Formats: sequence, structure tokens, C-alpha cells
Amino acid sequence: MMGKIVWVLLVVLLLVQAVLAIDGVSVDRLNIWPMPHSVSHGRESLFLSKDFELNTEGTKYNDGSGILKDGFSRLLDMVRVAHVVDGNFSKIDTSLLLQGLHVVVLSADGQLQYGIDESYKLSVPASGKPGYAYLEAHTVYGALHGFQTFSQLCLFNFTARVIEVPMVPWTVIDQPRFFFRGLLIDTSRHYLPLPVIKNVIDSMAYAKLNVLHWHIVDAQSFPLEIPSYPKLWDGAYSVSERYTFADAAEIVSYAQRRGINVLGEIDVPGHARSWGIGYPSLWPSKDCPEPLDVSNNFTFKVIDGILSDFSKIFKFKFVHLGGDEVNTSCWTLTPHVKKWLTKHHMNESQAYQYFVLRAQNIALSHGYEIVNWEETFNNFGNKLSRKTVVHNWLGAGVAEKVVAAGLRCIKLVLGGEVCMWGEYIDGSDIEQTIWPRAAAAAERLWTPYDNLAKDPRQVTGRLAHFRCLLNQRGVAAAPLAGLGRVAPEEPGSCYTQ
Repeated sequence: MMGKIVWVLLVVLLLVQAVLAIDGVSVDRLNIWPMPHSVSHGRESLFLSKDFELNTEGTKYNDGSGILKDGFSRLLDMVRVAHVVDGNFSKIDTSLLLQGLHVVVLSADGQLQYGIDESYKLSVPASGKPGYAYLEAHTVYGALHGFQTFSQLCLFNFTARVIEVPMVPWTVIDQPRFFFRGLLIDTSRHYLPLPVIKNVIDSMAYAKLNVLHWHIVDAQSFPLEIPSYPKLWDGAYSVSERYTFADAAEIVSYAQRRGINVLGEIDVPGHARSWGIGYPSLWPSKDCPEPLDVSNNFTFKVIDGILSDFSKIFKFKFVHLGGDEVNTSCWTLTPHVKKWLTKHHMNESQAYQYFVLRAQNIALSHGYEIVNWEETFNNFGNKLSRKTVVHNWLGAGVAEKVVAAGLRCIKLVLGGEVCMWGEYIDGSDIEQTIWPRAAAAAERLWTPYDNLAKDPRQVTGRLAHFRCLLNQRGVAAAPLAGLGRVAPEEPGSCYTQ
């Protein structure tokens, strides 16, 4: 797993690329992250009125679940969080006051799923023509992205003590480069309390990331309640370091309302020692606890039960089944498993393939498409289900081979992901480890390739501004300088560290 940590750090460092110019606008003056597809702006200013409101006249989305309304409420919180807005609005010319944001969503469908339309168009009028800013999106989730961009156009005016929108008029036309823009969190190596996970989800939305890859369980602990097999979470670190089934549903709902899918992962057959704390028969033996016992039909009944329960709350079309770093020596060292291998004319490698494919078929039976780590492809790629997405992490060149074999891949095809493995992080340092480095990947996955430059120096100021914005919103993003998760080197401005 350390290899994964190092590889991800290198990728994120390499991802610190810049946007040169959008439609002829110099981005040196724009502090938007990630940079939109198309931007134009003016040189004047407007101010948000005291009763800045949401107008949905003409929208086809009825917002029965309140996703749009709640998103607008968060927008107001974001632009007002840094300072108390106590200016005297009666002293501001009414022709300079924006009365609200007029939002039109063209689709009535509020379902969140891979591949939905996340595009939006945002316009802010010139001074003297206040009224409303206008936001149009095909889906409510595109509108949420528009809220995020609008929030970054706003700043606190220290003279008037109100929220200013400088550089009007604005026109932003935007859509993501990739549909899969992910961040992995690991709750097996260290338990992450619900408020910590929710804070991570909020910060993902700020950067327009849209997939939370939840590496829920691993060898170290099994913190999630599985109603079908209630002893599985006996493998948690402690009684209090657990997630109830309702907790998991809450995380999924909280993310969904912010336009973020949750990709649940159970890593099999390796990385599963914790499973046997509650059900010892899942181990080949007490002295050789993993990989899971391939010879025991109960192993696959448990996997079926887990995925059956998953299907009730994890509604993303994909489920992650792991499959990496499988040391199969326990199977040949354990007499009853070795006997089973002999009976079925299998060696260790064939048993590994058998296990992965049988787990895949279980997932398919529950309506999922499958994500597996790349070792499965490297060992028996031609046997994998055609509905497999290969998650590469070991090195370069895999994506091309995966595509050539007719399968999909998270890097380069569906999108990309930043992995926050949990060996050395917990609730005390997860935010400053993720941010601001994950923002570099977020822009690479959102902004059109042709708008990305090669010189990191051209993006440093804008990334520093986004890091400081995260700090203002309560996200403990670390300084840009250093290798990440480091304290400031000396006294100084947030914008220069």
C-alpha cells in the first residue's frame, strides 16, 4: 500500500498544471478554481443585496427534495462566512445591487448517476442593469457547480462591509472534461468520524470533485454494520469506531445532495483479515488469516450478503471489489484449502482468478458494474467481466492495454482519482493532507485539456488563492510550499505560502 501512497503523491505533484487563457482573458486576474471552460468579464462592480434571493421561475425541476434550495443556502453561507456583513445598504445605489440569482434547470430528473449532464451557464449583468444574475443548467447538479463558481466571483468589500461581485459583467460557460473526478478516503486504517467525512465531502464540492471512493474496510478493521452478517463489525477497532447502516446511508445522502456519488469498496480476497474477527471460518486458518478462504462457500455467501445490503444504500452504478496485493501462499499452506485446490485442479493463480470472477458475478447479480484494482487485469484481464473498470495504480502503460482489451479504466478514460490512504492520517490531519494538492487533480479533471498549460508557475497564485479560500471556509488546507501536510515555514500571508 505504501507504493500506492508514493505513486499518488507523484501523480498529484505532476498534476500541478496551469490554465493559460480562456477566450483571450488573462487568467492571471481570475481566481476561479477549477478554471471554467469559457470565461469573459468586465471591469465594473456590483453588490449582493441584503435580501439576495433564489428565483426559479421557468425551471422544470420542482426541487421537491430541496437540493437546489439547500445548495443556494450553502452559497450564501460560503460568501458570507469570512466576515460579518453589516454594511448600510441604503447608502448603495440601487442600480448597483444584485437582487438575487435566477436559476433555470432544464431537466426535471433529479437522479444522480455517472455520466449526467453537469454543464451550466452563468451570467452576471453589468452595473446599472442589476436585477438578477442568471444561471442555466441541464440538471440540478450542474446548477450546484454554477453556485460554486458564483461563490468564487464574490468577495467582501471592507469599505462598504457588504459582498461585492467585481469585474462584471461575467459570462461563464462550463462543463467537466471527465465524468469521474474522484477522491478516495480510507476508514479502515483510521476511523473517520461522520463530521470529518462530511467536511471532506463539502470540500470536494468546492473543487467540483464528484465521486467519493469510500475504502470502507481492510485488513486492519471492519467498521461498517452489515445487517445480513452482523458480526462482521466485530472487526472494528472499538465499539465506538463503527458506522451503523444508517450512518452509511446518511453519508451517501449527504454526498448526493452535493452532486457527489459514493463508490463503496470491499477489497477481496486480500486485505480482509478483519472479516474473520466476527466469522473465523472466513480465514483459511487462525495462523494464516488472508486471503479469504476460497474453498469455503460461506465466504461467497458473506460477499453476497454484503453486496445485497450495499445495493440498498450505495446507488452508484459501480462497486469496487479491490483484488490487489493478493498473497495466495496461505491457500497452499493450509491443508483443507490445498486439498480443495487439488480436487478442483487449480493452482494458486487459478484460484485467485476463480475468486475474483465469482465475486464479480455476485456484484453483477445485484445490478452493479465492477471496479477492480489493476492486478486483476494484469493476471487474467481477458477473463474479467466486460463490465469491469480497471483501476490502475502500479505505473504507466496500463490504461492503453486496458482500452485495447475492450475494458474501461479510471485514468485517461472515465476520469481520475486522488487516493488518500489512511495509514498515517485520521481526523486530525486529513484535510491538510488532501488540500490543496487534490485541487491540482480536480482542475486537470474538470478543465478542457487544450486550456491546460505546462508551467506550474503560472498557476501558483491562483492555487494559493483557492487554498486561502478553503481556509476561510473552515477547511484546514496546508500551504503550497513543502511536500504537503506541513506547517507554514515562517510568518506571512496565506497567499504567499
